Amino acid sequence: MNYEDILIKPVLSEEATALREQNKYTFIVATDASKIQIKEAVRRLFNVKVLDCTTSNVQGKIKRLRGRPGREAGYKKAIVKLAPGEKIKVFEGI
Repeated sequence: MNYEDILIKPVLSEEATALREQNKYTFIVATDASKIQIKEAVRRLFNVKVLDCTTSNVQGKIKRLRGRPGREAGYKKAIVKLAPGEKIKVFEGI
């Protein structure tokens, strides 16, 4: 699996912005990626030192379409903690 395939997109929400003050960055990742693969992908793609990685599987919300219940697709979310002094420049200025 390529490093670009592991990290799907960054999460840009209020909670993720608050975590950035603690030097933690949030990404949506491939569902079959392990913590070690996620840490290695962030290290290689952004040239930073990763201390910790926490993952969680998020279930899709139940929605209705024309009266019939359905479910949105779920995804896997990773919160990556960087070493003190390290920053990902892509997130700066957002």
